[in-house]
Amino acid sequence: MLQRFLTATALGSILIACSPQTQDNNDMTENAGTNATEENEAVQPEIVEIDPDNDPRIWLEEVEGERALEWVTGQNERTFDRLQGDPRYDELYAAALEVYESDERIAYGNYQNGFIWNFWRDATNTHGLWRRTSLESYASGTPEWDIVLDLDAVAEAEGVNWVWQGSNCLAPDYNRCIITLSDGGQDASVRREFDMESRSFLADGFVSPEAKGGMSWVDENTVVFGFATDDENSTTSGYPSVVYRWERGTPIEDATEILRGDRDDVGLFAFRMEDNVGNVHMMASEADTFFETTWWYLPENDAPMTLPIPAKSSLTGLYNNQLLFTLEEDWTRDNGETHPQGALLSFDLAGFIASGEIADVSTVFVPGPRQSIGGVGVANGTVLVQIDDNVVGQLWRFDTRDGGWEGTQIPTPENMTLGLFGASVHHNLAFLNAQGFLTPDSLYSVDIPSGTISELASTPEWFTADDLIVEQLEAESTDGTMIPYFVVRHRDTVMDGTTPTLLYAYGGFQVSIQPSYSGVRGRLWLERGGAYVVANIRGGGEFGPAWHQAGLKMNRQRIYDDLISVAETLIDTGLTTSRRLGVYGGSNGGLLTGVMYTQRPDLWNAVVSAVPLLDMLRFNQLLAGASWMGEYGDPSDPDEGGFLRSISPYHNVDANGTYPEIYLYTSTKDDRVHPGHARKMARLLEELGHPYLYYENTEGGHSSAANLAESARRDALLYTFLSQQLMDEDESSME
Repeated sequence: MLQRFLTATALGSILIACSPQTQDNNDMTENAGTNATEENEAVQPEIVEIDPDNDPRIWLEEVEGERALEWVTGQNERTFDRLQGDPRYDELYAAALEVYESDERIAYGNYQNGFIWNFWRDATNTHGLWRRTSLESYASGTPEWDIVLDLDAVAEAEGVNWVWQGSNCLAPDYNRCIITLSDGGQDASVRREFDMESRSFLADGFVSPEAKGGMSWVDENTVVFGFATDDENSTTSGYPSVVYRWERGTPIEDATEILRGDRDDVGLFAFRMEDNVGNVHMMASEADTFFETTWWYLPENDAPMTLPIPAKSSLTGLYNNQLLFTLEEDWTRDNGETHPQGALLSFDLAGFIASGEIADVSTVFVPGPRQSIGGVGVANGTVLVQIDDNVVGQLWRFDTRDGGWEGTQIPTPENMTLGLFGASVHHNLAFLNAQGFLTPDSLYSVDIPSGTISELASTPEWFTADDLIVEQLEAESTDGTMIPYFVVRHRDTVMDGTTPTLLYAYGGFQVSIQPSYSGVRGRLWLERGGAYVVANIRGGGEFGPAWHQAGLKMNRQRIYDDLISVAETLIDTGLTTSRRLGVYGGSNGGLLTGVMYTQRPDLWNAVVSAVPLLDMLRFNQLLAGASWMGEYGDPSDPDEGGFLRSISPYHNVDANGTYPEIYLYTSTKDDRVHPGHARKMARLLEELGHPYLYYENTEGGHSSAANLAESARRDALLYTFLSQQLMDEDESSME
């Protein structure tokens, strides 16, 4: 499946000087939800009608427009005046910055050719250092780093705010690398060939224009690429539609076209697959929709071949020439053989290349009803699979035995979120991250021959967790489905509704939201008396493809009902009340919280909508939005468009309604979710006099932060806003 672009982001915030309506809203009592509902019943609703073809705020969609940026500047000034003027802000900023810039962070990296490779940013190196050290030095706890590339020096010399986006080095020597750099953190990037011997970029090497897309090695003198630079080679979603083969020493304009997709695809991406016995194959994924893919084998001197596997499937690796893939839908083959949704399967790729057909399909693993596959890694001597069981991580190895697969569980820390990474067909080592809400990250090496793990590093405890507990509970949604959620709270919490509570969810794109350790969240929220809740609502991937698909398109109200049910349960159990309850999410989660704002304003006293989608009648016309119609539906379809209008936050604001204060933030450099969504929503609320705050970072892309200091500012603003709305007994701090 195409990489899921709407990931759940770390959230930051900013406030703006309040209108008179803000003061009224913030004076709500503990029974404010009921009072607000009664008041709304007495006032005739007046939903603001907005014609998507004649939107009076469309000028805010001009990202770099003079009028739009002038408005943004004014909004940011309001926000800074209020939030940075709060006496708590500086303390929160300093606490967050200490976490982000700490030298005690784990230096995560990739293992290749005997070295651990790490990209590192700190207070001095704001753009970052690409560096390496030996495995022995890394395991010592005090590694000696060899600086390979100083990105700060490159940024200064070239006068560009370069943000590191990754490296792709050619195995097995790793002497030539493709470095991807972004100006300000946007998705559109440049790729440059880097020579390890001279430790420099090659001026006459493989260099790309700034564009969305990708480049992959074929051999040391050949690459394949796809870049979205114009209508001829782009999809309507803004991703590449053509794959080219480029030989060293020739102009990029002379590259040979090898595969062309359709203009209305999401995108076309070529990549290299290697296995543990030396087989190398070039492949391509043609994303017909966000969740449906045509997979291609790209022979060097012949026509591309389509892999006859379901459209809703994902390639995960190559082992002993067995191509591994997962199913996102049930699959019945022509021979009557059936395989269930969620399964990890394999077939002989060499046999397919020779015959054009798949003979036998082998089952590697089939998840249970409360399980999902979190990640697959192919190492030199086995296939590693990270499995989530009721949102708790496990690690398994799968080996071929007598023509089939046999699984063995590898002991790992219990009741933790696990993250598998760093597996490679070129070595028999992998890496595992383990963490929990109250347990700091630990890094483990996975020794393939012995099937054991060893701890290499851990992060410090950034907040006091001795009196905190974690509970996994369930709420019943409107259709009877039980929705799991986690609560992090103080052990002696009195269930009298006075606990400031922050509810987070995402609910889309099969993205799983799992327990994670955050020193910033612990310091800026939990230590100060707040409770934190994560809801595993439908739309995510916590329980496999079916959990996600239950909330697609016109079934999306189920996702919103799930979150409402969790919020109501938090209130019913006495943990909190609407006066003390806030909800937040980013990207697709920003749409989620936008819907919470319009559908149930009585439930919250703070809403955070970060880098959000909010105009669901124009989302497919803005940046990458066309690629998400597989998730949301098509606004031009009579039925799907009608449903989208019914949930679109931008189209469901009641001019006479009583709303909590909403904090909207985005980034000018976000070329994934258009900043126009947040801008237009804030402008509408400004016109109606509803309480809101708006902040737009001019750098940072979809994460809204291009460096560590910006990340700390983003978080300090967020928790200052939440403190004012959910912790303060009165609103004197905001006057």
